[in-house]
Amino acid sequence: MDTIKKIFAQKLLEVKAVKLQPTEPFTWASGWKSPIYTDNRKTLSFPRLRSFVKIELCHLIQEHFPEAEAVAGVATGAIAQGALVAEELGMPFCYVRPKPKDHGMGNQIEGVVPQGAKVVVVEDLISTGGSSLKAVEALRQAGLQVVGMVASFTYGFPVAAEAFSQAGVVLHTLSDYEHVVAEAARTGYITEEQMPVLAAWRQNPAEWA
Repeated sequence: MDTIKKIFAQKLLEVKAVKLQPTEPFTWASGWKSPIYTDNRKTLSFPRLRSFVKIELCHLIQEHFPEAEAVAGVATGAIAQGALVAEELGMPFCYVRPKPKDHGMGNQIEGVVPQGAKVVVVEDLISTGGSSLKAVEALRQAGLQVVGMVASFTYGFPVAAEAFSQAGVVLHTLSDYEHVVAEAARTGYITEEQMPVLAAWRQNPAEWA
């Protein structure tokens, strides 16, 4: 298993940014029942962890998207991390709203990035990929070249993988559902008997309940 993904999975569990409850599932805003709840914003509260996330996201960008010239964060969860990454890399930064403002200038993209720049998108959490890819589309419509996306965490849903493939967007993440479940099992957070339940949820989350 990837070392950074394992380390970050451990850190997410330690600060309770990820919670697993196979027998008492959470209800998402979509109405889905889920054995996991993720709140990566908690990582911003811990200076050393905040720095870890920033540096490792930068490493992903430097390794996979060295041609990037600017950074775009997806509102609202990835605005802070995106700005931190842009600062570390010395690049221009903007962030993308879910939709244009209904007042003022009506902006959907906030910030100034050179026209036609090669942009890497920073995201917080990937579930189905819908909101992340809407941000990509907004950037493309604004005349920017999206070279790829980095994110803190992904659930690894097949529907998300398909959506990213169809959109022509390469995604790299610091950790994922598989590594969190493995780390949770290793530390006794969950039992071996609960792992098939967790695996079944990821394959068909909409019908899991």
